[in-house]
Amino acid sequence: MPDTVSLRVRIEGRVQGVWYRGWAIQQASVRSLSGWVRNRMDGSVEALFSGPDACVQDMLAACRHGPPAALVTAVHVEPAEAPQQPGFCQKPTE
Repeated sequence: MPDTVSLRVRIEGRVQGVWYRGWAIQQASVRSLSGWVRNRMDGSVEALFSGPDACVQDMLAACRHGPPAALVTAVHVEPAEAPQQPGFCQKPTE
């Protein structure tokens, strides 16, 4: 599909201990995205979003706010390879 994109995203701020990963799974699923989300040892959250460009861009916009208890200070985005498996899941902290 020509409009399919895959992006790796790192979200900084108060994003751990505020249900950010669960929220990301819920939001990605609503948008029918594939990929994953995990906490990072440095306190950030990392995710891979893959799907139609418009849906991925909408997810990026949502990530800039996150769930109600989050305080996002930065969102870093870079191109990535598409995930091997369909669906969206949580991965272990890295």
